[in-house]
Parts: sequence; C-alpha cells; structure tokens
Amino acid sequence: MSTSAGHVRRPYDGEMPPRAPISPLAWWFAPYILVSAAHVVLLAIGSPIAGPTKLLLMPLLAVPVVVTASRLRPRSAVILVLAALLFSWLGDSVGAFFPAAPELPLMLGFFGIAHLAYIALFARHLARRPFPWWALVYAAWWIGMLLVLGPHTGGLLIAVAVYGLVLAGTAAFSARCHPLIAIGGAFFLASDTILAFRLFLPDSLPAWSNPTIMLTYTLGQGLIVAGAIIALKKRNAE
Repeated sequence: MSTSAGHVRRPYDGEMPPRAPISPLAWWFAPYILVSAAHVVLLAIGSPIAGPTKLLLMPLLAVPVVVTASRLRPRSAVILVLAALLFSWLGDSVGAFFPAAPELPLMLGFFGIAHLAYIALFARHLARRPFPWWALVYAAWWIGMLLVLGPHTGGLLIAVAVYGLVLAGTAAFSARCHPLIAIGGAFFLASDTILAFRLFLPDSLPAWSNPTIMLTYTLGQGLIVAGAIIALKKRNAE
C-alpha cells in the first residue's frame, strides 16, 4: 500500500513496537524510592521500624550521585550535592546520633547547612533562567509563616525566622533550574511547612500529617537530586 507521498507503508504484523529501555539512572534510584515508600507506610501504621528506615534514606539517595560522579562536572557541584545530602542525613538522625543534645536547634542547624549547600548549587551551577515572577510566592510564604507561627516559637523566633528565610531561598533558587529541581524545591518547602506546624501548633494538624511530612520530603529530595544529575550530565554533553 502506498501513501500519497509515495512512501510504502508496511502492513501491521500484530507485533507491538519495542518499548524504550529504562534509563540506567532510574535503577540507581530504585532502592531510595522503595525505602522511601516503605518508610512512609511504616509511619502511617505506627511501626517501630519506621525510625531505622529513615536513617537509610539519604545514604541511598547519595548512591546515584556517587555512581554518576565521574561523568558530572564541575566537581564542586557534585561536592555540593553530597554535602546537602550529608547534612540532611545528620538532620534526620539527630535523635539517634545525638540523644543528649537539644534536638530542634541541632536539627535546624544541620538542615540549614544542607539548604545553604543547595542554594550554592543552584545559584553557581544549575541556574538556567532568571527568577520567575511566581517565585515571589516564596517571599509571601516566609512573611505568612512568621505571622502565623511567630507567636508560638518562644525563644526560637530569630532562629526560626532565619531558617525560614533559608528555606524560602532554596525554593526560590530552585525555580531558576531544571523543572525537576523546581518541583523538588516546592515539595521540600511543603514538607518543612507541615513540619513547622507540627512543631509549633501540633493541635492544628491531624495524625496523618507525620507521614505526609516524609512523603513530601522524600519526593522533594529525590526530585532535586535527579534534576541535578540530569542537568549536570546535559551540561557536560553540550
């Protein structure tokens, strides 16, 4: 059978066209995805092994970065990603590793460093556009959070205000990057928003807010790291 353009169309032989192969990078993310899903489910059912699975999250997310590191440039970008994951892991592990220390200030400190590493990564290596106008929502978020939560933070008001500014900065700078990073930054901020209400206004949230915090957190971190690897590999290929 011929088409109007003179090309011969092969008759349908009943076979489906071959599917595109799964990217090797996706396989390296699989353990992180599986453990993240298990952790959220374990939290939802109140299992005592939810805590140990949380300690596995950031090390597993570092695996794709380490595996692809030889193909990523500049090296300083890889170091910043790994630094963000390291300090995120320390923030996740405060209760387990530093049981005698004040948990909340130490957690804010570790995560604050992780966010600063992400901001440096986005600003120096991954930005591909100016700040979009809608990123102003993150400034509005910071002001709104201070107005709502400020009266309930006690002596931590200044620390919470500074930490919130860093959180908003991470989300805003992520908006300049690959779409996966921008979406990840929004999820990360959503996680911290729910966590802030759980810490300072616990009666305002339902019981299922705890697994929601970790769902948005693992999504945010995973999307940021995946987007960073994709962007750095594409940059090196150009």
